Amino acid sequence: MLGPVILAASRSEKMRRFVSAAPGTKQVVDRFIAGETVDQVVPIIEDAAGKGLEVTLDVVGEDITTPEQASAARDAYLELIERLKDLGLGTKAEMSVKLSMFGQALDGGHELALANVRPVVEAAAAIGTTVTLDAEDHTTLDSMFAIHEELRKDFPQTGCVIQAYLFRTEDDARRLAAAGSRVRIVKGAYKEPASVAYQDKAEIDKAYVRILRILMEGDGYPMIGSHDPRLIAIAQELGRKAGRKLDEYEFQMLYGIRSEEHLRLAAEGHRMRVYTAYGTDWYGYFMRRLAEKPANLLFFGRSILTKG
Repeated sequence: MLGPVILAASRSEKMRRFVSAAPGTKQVVDRFIAGETVDQVVPIIEDAAGKGLEVTLDVVGEDITTPEQASAARDAYLELIERLKDLGLGTKAEMSVKLSMFGQALDGGHELALANVRPVVEAAAAIGTTVTLDAEDHTTLDSMFAIHEELRKDFPQTGCVIQAYLFRTEDDARRLAAAGSRVRIVKGAYKEPASVAYQDKAEIDKAYVRILRILMEGDGYPMIGSHDPRLIAIAQELGRKAGRKLDEYEFQMLYGIRSEEHLRLAAEGHRMRVYTAYGTDWYGYFMRRLAEKPANLLFFGRSILTKG
């Protein structure tokens, strides 16, 4: 399977240099990355809002090696929030953050990440929006959930992400659904060992549905992160059976993927949020998008061949 190979390559500096230099890379990166700066992403937020869509914004970059870099990541989000405030877009855009960007993997990383993310969550709340903590590999999750719980004491709207391919996630979903928090469910996009995660696609899909049922029947606000038409239809049915109104859960899809489906769901009255990444350190995010779907890899390969 190509997925695990691509995920391994996402951690390779040699592959980073190769992919960055490939002649077709920019064309494909532009499909998934909305821009490099806040100024470039603002028109995309405005266009989405005009179409009845909402967004969640991710300033990409995970390879943080110093506290100074972690502080710079915090400041990048604070700059984004200030621009959203100035433009009156706070209610249409939330933020997604990876705690690795805020120093989670450094010495004393748990406390450092919490100290860096708190002002971002506070600033977001001040303009009427919120932050979702993205899930990363399984070794980071206990820290992420602890930070999520701490933040929710003052900012109960703070969301988090759970990954269907991990064995632990059904228990996490029960706990989070009971807490009434905002929970995004995704399949998972990190290379995980068989000791902690399902490896078979069919098993992952079954787990996704089990977990989604827990969320829909709970007290929280489910956020369905999927492009799979079958899982989207199942989510709609589970929402109906649970007696949820269309604004009591939402769908989330990636910028640049199935854009017509974004509009279709919004036209049906669903809340539809587009996960929109931007920034210069795009490599890790980009490689996970290739790993998730073979068609993305084929598109990349054709772009290299035609530009070579």
